[in-house]
Amino acid sequence: MLGLGGILLGLAVLVWLSFRGWSVLVLAPAAALIAALAASEPLLANWTITFMGAAAGFILSFFPLFLLGAVFGKLMEDSGSVAAIARWMTVKLGAQRAILAVVLAGAIVTYGGVSLFVALFVLVPMGQALFRVANIPNRLLPAAIALGTMTFTMSALPGTPAIQNAIPMPFFGTTPFAAPGLGIIASAVMLGIGLWWLAQAEGRARVAGEGFGAAAAGRVDDPEIRERAALASGFDTAEVPKGPASVAEPPVLVAALPLVIVVGVNLVASLLIMPRLDLTFLATERWGGASVASVTGVWSVLVALTFAIVVLVALNRSRLASLRESVDTGAAASVLPVVSVASLVGFGAVVAAMPAFAAVRDWVLSIGGGPLVSLAVATNILAALTGSASGGLTIALEALGGPFMKLAADLAIDPGLLHRVAVIAAGTLDSLPHNGAVVTLLTVCGCTHKESYMDIVMVAVVSAIVALIAVIVLGTVFGSF
Repeated sequence: MLGLGGILLGLAVLVWLSFRGWSVLVLAPAAALIAALAASEPLLANWTITFMGAAAGFILSFFPLFLLGAVFGKLMEDSGSVAAIARWMTVKLGAQRAILAVVLAGAIVTYGGVSLFVALFVLVPMGQALFRVANIPNRLLPAAIALGTMTFTMSALPGTPAIQNAIPMPFFGTTPFAAPGLGIIASAVMLGIGLWWLAQAEGRARVAGEGFGAAAAGRVDDPEIRERAALASGFDTAEVPKGPASVAEPPVLVAALPLVIVVGVNLVASLLIMPRLDLTFLATERWGGASVASVTGVWSVLVALTFAIVVLVALNRSRLASLRESVDTGAAASVLPVVSVASLVGFGAVVAAMPAFAAVRDWVLSIGGGPLVSLAVATNILAALTGSASGGLTIALEALGGPFMKLAADLAIDPGLLHRVAVIAAGTLDSLPHNGAVVTLLTVCGCTHKESYMDIVMVAVVSAIVALIAVIVLGTVFGSF
């Protein structure tokens, strides 16, 4: 009982102090040591071996994705490609479909691999200009951007290169295109509910005579915001303003081609190339006895991002004022997010190693409704507590991935179904008020929680929960498809 109390106390310290702006780099090992102390476990061994071993393992598996993703996003921004795509969408759809234009612009660039925060800093000024012309309240802009960038393109659309979609692959031996049919259905649910809510909100505002109003300039250089944001995306917000942006935007087809390459090469590599490669050498001692299934999904995304970066640079070399500076800035932007999430992974590993954790594991696995429901509940709770989809998801899988895979094998459940349920579940209650992406989005838009958070709840939390329920029901009845 004392050991279980230590686990809960460590988690409470982690959550409470992170809300107050303390760095997770300090809090995660401190919380892990509290849990170990309560269980009379060796402190230094848990910190330097268990904690650091798990954190290093996460960096080993996923730092290349954080690195290439951040570099790709920064190059897309500095070449003017993100702005070109967003501007094209706003021109094509016009002020009469301002909300749809913002949602789709955000969806296109983030599904193509551009970081949430890179997209955010481009979409907000364009969205505000469009909302001002359409006389739509500025308070609705955060929800419109959240719907396009933080929901279905992060967790549901098959093939998305978002880090959340990559995390389950080593645990379940899956690809980015796990359960594609269910992912498309979930995406349609999220997009449909989100657009419906925003349309109703716009209609109510027009009836009330509410216009665009004032848009205050928000500050995002607050260290507390930076720390929280680092857990929400693979890009450090402190690096966003750095790097020489292109004065001239590329043609929209040139701007969009790298995004198409990310998705297309990812698909071909995942489904055609990787399964045909002879990777038996991975089982040897030199390569740590790695299983083929644990690496090919991540490799597919890495290959896709690499191809896209090469094409992006080739097409936009004249628009990239300083290629070295853009690449260096993107690379630097990947460090804080990957280390922050890795620290949460280390905390989860220490907790999972405590003898008292067996009771927690048994409780989670005994939740009614089967393994899909228990996996969704566990991931939801941890994502909500940490304010991070990637952090909550990784802690859940680090601690419970093995038991869930065993259950899946016993019950003949496709691991792809576990993958999609886990990722969608991670993207539901992570969007609570303390989430770094939510805080940053509201700050950049010049809005407050009181003004805009309820709309974010409807488009990013409620829609995702409904989609998650739909996937669990369909997956239970029809299996993975």
